[in-house]
Amino acid sequence: MDAKDIGEIASWLMQAGLKGMTEVDILSGFCEQCRLHGLKLDRAMALMDTLHPVYEGRAFRWDGNQVIEREFEYGPSHQGIASENWQRSAFYRMLTTGDDEVRRRIGFGEPTDFYGLDTLLADGHTDYIAMIHRFEEGGTIGEMDCFYSNFATAADVGFPEEDLRVLRKLTPALALAIKCTGMSRIARTIAEVYLGEDAARHVLEGKITRGKTERISAALWFSDLANYTRISDTAEPDEIIPMLNAYADAVISSIHEAGGNVLKLIGDGTLAIFKARNSADACAAALMAESLLRQRLRDLNSQRQIEGRPVTDVYLGLHIGDVFYGNIGSMDRLDFTVIGPAVNEVSRIASMCRSADRNILMSSNFVDALSGQQSNDLVSVGRYALRGVKRPQELFTLLSSAA
Repeated sequence: MDAKDIGEIASWLMQAGLKGMTEVDILSGFCEQCRLHGLKLDRAMALMDTLHPVYEGRAFRWDGNQVIEREFEYGPSHQGIASENWQRSAFYRMLTTGDDEVRRRIGFGEPTDFYGLDTLLADGHTDYIAMIHRFEEGGTIGEMDCFYSNFATAADVGFPEEDLRVLRKLTPALALAIKCTGMSRIARTIAEVYLGEDAARHVLEGKITRGKTERISAALWFSDLANYTRISDTAEPDEIIPMLNAYADAVISSIHEAGGNVLKLIGDGTLAIFKARNSADACAAALMAESLLRQRLRDLNSQRQIEGRPVTDVYLGLHIGDVFYGNIGSMDRLDFTVIGPAVNEVSRIASMCRSADRNILMSSNFVDALSGQQSNDLVSVGRYALRGVKRPQELFTLLSSAA
């Protein structure tokens, strides 16, 4: 492979990164380009840690001769069998020794002492090389501090030195292209995790101007945990965070499954919106989320009781109204959220659950927006004065909740 060939492959990698191709397609395209230009590659893998609340990183694989799993996410590498496999890998060896590459001519008697090399040998591969490309401090986010890659060939002679020279020259460009896409993925993940899917989409579309809002009509959800203060005062300190996480997962999963968007977590409280083309559909989605939540709570409380752990319930207020949806804050700290009287009212409605001895309360506006059949399942609990609201409001609950 001459300089012209190397230049063509490097150019392809730059274009792939600029186009935002997926990481697995970048790796596959790179390997196919190498084969097209005479470099005998038969298998490759690349991986890079990421910034994600569940996964430690993502790995991408390519095989020129058989169908394999092309992409997978991996969890923490410091526990269980994953830790054992990681510590047996060539990547771990380089990370701990400071080496930049490891090679094993497995088809010529060299040891299969790293994880996976025995499988490569059994599949007919003869030569293996692994590389690590470390990022400087300014290019590191979380645990994403380097790019790992390995390549194998089944050629009778293994990797000629010329092929290794080409791989060493081109792999940094591969790392940069995959990192480019990985950074975009991290940005989306962070935005969605901390802002919610819908708000994240607005932000990533460039709607980050301070004071830039739109007026929307939405069904509003505000919920919090029943008796949280009492539980937090009596439960063991190391029980509090797992308990909050368990109940928050039940609430958030139910909202998302019904098509809602969680905008804010306020201690043990959750603010969410349901948007739809018409008010009836938005309110119906909120009630679907409530139904999903009650089932999850039954299952969660049953399991926690078996484990001898504290249990609780969720108080929920539902309302509908016009709100301003967008960026509120200072020049250097913005919050993408909803504001308006309806937001204050829904939180006040939720707080009335304790006084009314109900786990769900809905405003008359919310009930009026429902279709006739859905409203048949509701019953009034009377008129209540809501703090900060001029006139008493008639509130409703589900018949099942009132029983």
